[in-house]
Amino acid sequence: MQMKIKDINVHFEITGRQSAPVVICSHCLAGSTRIWDPQMQALQENYRVLVYDVRGHGQTSAPEGDYSMDLLAEDALALMDSMEIGQAHFMGISMGGMIGQTLALKYPDRITGLILCDTASQVPADAGPVWEERIAAANSQGMAALADGTLERWLSPEFREQYPDTTQKIREIVLSTPVNGFAGCGRAIAGFDIHDRLPQLSAPTLIMVGENDPGTPVEAARQIHGQIRGSRLEVLDQAYHLSNVEAAESFNTALLDFLERI
Repeated sequence: MQMKIKDINVHFEITGRQSAPVVICSHCLAGSTRIWDPQMQALQENYRVLVYDVRGHGQTSAPEGDYSMDLLAEDALALMDSMEIGQAHFMGISMGGMIGQTLALKYPDRITGLILCDTASQVPADAGPVWEERIAAANSQGMAALADGTLERWLSPEFREQYPDTTQKIREIVLSTPVNGFAGCGRAIAGFDIHDRLPQLSAPTLIMVGENDPGTPVEAARQIHGQIRGSRLEVLDQAYHLSNVEAAESFNTALLDFLERI
């Protein structure tokens, strides 16, 4: 489905029980709604599940220019408002987790539970050149220049070898990401730092991370955990950055247990 929100058309899908609590799912950079496929069946039985393509991704508009995490959070809020969702649980992976943190800090009354997956609360200043290199490569050569490196960070060699069809599906998601969207969101990530504000978060929070995530490692998750009072941390054995894909069973078990308790 498509909905005009602010200056963009947002693609989204909503499934599950009509009157159930809502879980909003926000994907990673160079991802799409399809990143959440391993969670859909587990969630749909007891929750209303809203997945959407972030600005610049999938079938959502990709305007030129730099984006900010505040802008991406405001997009999520505008989607909630347009769909008359007063409150929801918010689950985000990587960039989606950054959106979730920002949204929960700005609008604490709208977020009833927060699930932060393979994400960070701050991006080191010395990572700036890395992001500029990736953006330059995308601008000059397209997303194909980034696909192999992205998959190597996202999924372990063992998973990629054992599940070639899933790996190819994720490759196609990366390749289909608009360059404008990758660049705009990449700069939003590069300037992200809300670590010192995390103690203000009031929503029950679950933090999950792949044991071998090279992009947002376990230490980044522990730093978030240390800042959010009462938060729960789950380290998923052997998984890389897309822990929801690579360790889907243990991810879903921890997710449902958390949601049932709040």
